[in-house]
Amino acid sequence: MRIDPDLAATIAAVADEGTLDAASRRLRITPSAVSQRLKALEQQLGRVLVVRSKPARLTEAGEAVVRLARQVALLEHDALGGLGLDEEGARIGIPLAVNADSLATWFLPPLARLSAEHAIDFDLHRDDQNFTARLLESGTVMAAVTSEETPVAGCSSSPLGVLEYRAMAERGFVERWFPQGVTTAALQAAPFVDFDRRDTLQHEWLEARGVSPQGVPRHYVPASHDYALAVELGLGWGMVPLLQGTGALVPLGGPTLRVRLHWQQWNLRSALLDTIAGEIADEARRVLG
Repeated sequence: MRIDPDLAATIAAVADEGTLDAASRRLRITPSAVSQRLKALEQQLGRVLVVRSKPARLTEAGEAVVRLARQVALLEHDALGGLGLDEEGARIGIPLAVNADSLATWFLPPLARLSAEHAIDFDLHRDDQNFTARLLESGTVMAAVTSEETPVAGCSSSPLGVLEYRAMAERGFVERWFPQGVTTAALQAAPFVDFDRRDTLQHEWLEARGVSPQGVPRHYVPASHDYALAVELGLGWGMVPLLQGTGALVPLGGPTLRVRLHWQQWNLRSALLDTIAGEIADEARRVLG
């Protein structure tokens, strides 16, 4: 059995765009043609590939097909470039996964340099560093910044460096909530800022100070820049990356939390993907140490 690359690319377009109509516009074919291609491949494989929801959702079988489609497109791009046959102005989309704090502090400069030299359209997927590797498994992205050292199946892994976090708060907030110092009783009452319900950094810091995070007041601010701004404005205390901290914030003491980051990418012989990895690793060595 052989999977037609054009049919696989159609599934990838549906996954990227979210609907058959949007995929048809990207592929410059009719929505009916997209539907026919999808049905043809599902009948050939005997598997449902796409759940027709809004947005469309891939099944496990669909994820495998999309992974194949992205790999074929990447290898074809490299081969045409090596032969000098790539069309002038032809671009390739590169989906990457990255955690919010890396995106806000050090990840964008290497992408800007790469974009200036290569015809790349980056498609960034933001998630917690503990979950970005899942996007590799599903075929959603080709590479990811992750806290997981063990490579996902079919991927390679290399260290990037360490992102350090310190418990910080605005000066007025400290005066209001910690007049007698950062005591256990004060920490049980003072509100903190969580990134989202999967963020555990504040919880780890509290537990290291002998305080259970259960029942402690908290605000949820799910954007890295806005998170730091919320702490600066005195909404609550929070674990702020040292790269993002400002002189307006006061350290609360306690342990500095260190998150080790890794770069995982598909284990393919791709010159372009290796170039991207090299540029990002260089930036990480310079900034993260």
